Amino acid sequence: MSRRNPTREDMSFERDKKGVLGEFFAPVAGFGVTIASFFRPTVTEQYPFEPAHVQPRFHGRHQLNRYPDGLEKCIGCELCAWACPADAILVEAASNSPQAQYSPGERYGRVYQVNYLRCIFCGMCIEACPTRALTMSNDFELADQHRENLIYEKDQILAPLADGMLAPPHPMVEGLNDGDYYRGDVTGPTPAQVEWVRKHRPDDPSLKTVKPREEAQQ
Repeated sequence: MSRRNPTREDMSFERDKKGVLGEFFAPVAGFGVTIASFFRPTVTEQYPFEPAHVQPRFHGRHQLNRYPDGLEKCIGCELCAWACPADAILVEAASNSPQAQYSPGERYGRVYQVNYLRCIFCGMCIEACPTRALTMSNDFELADQHRENLIYEKDQILAPLADGMLAPPHPMVEGLNDGDYYRGDVTGPTPAQVEWVRKHRPDDPSLKTVKPREEAQQ
């Protein structure tokens, strides 16, 4: 019989024989980690009275992100829903229009649901997203007493407007296309976008805090 195909007898082995000390400490060898940890100081997290500390890349609640001018990154492609192994994501896209531009390009995610009764927090959805619209935050406090409250809608997942952003819908930055948005060429809303919102939605709250691009770059 060649050495590449050993017989069953050749594959059998015997444990190394223990010495005198090995035989003496064998009964307590399995408690080595326990005994070593016994004399270390106890560290107790005072949760929920103090916030828990998680790793920066911890997979928690999902978040739909925005571009610096306030437009949504989600284009309603549904790749995240297709990649989800638990079928926990529902996306329904709609077309943008000149009077209702929610994201760069032709479409945006009109409906976005995440069913946290099914979600296994694997992160495959964020890997499939072509525009980095979907990420996962460090928020893990998702428990609830009612099942229907664990189906999160778009308004619960969409990132809030950061300081200086302009609430959509509004036109894209003049002279740029969706590819320019993806490459990071947009640094903030322009005066033309601000004027468009002021003309069509004069009572929009974001007009009070918006910072046009020229001001933001100073």
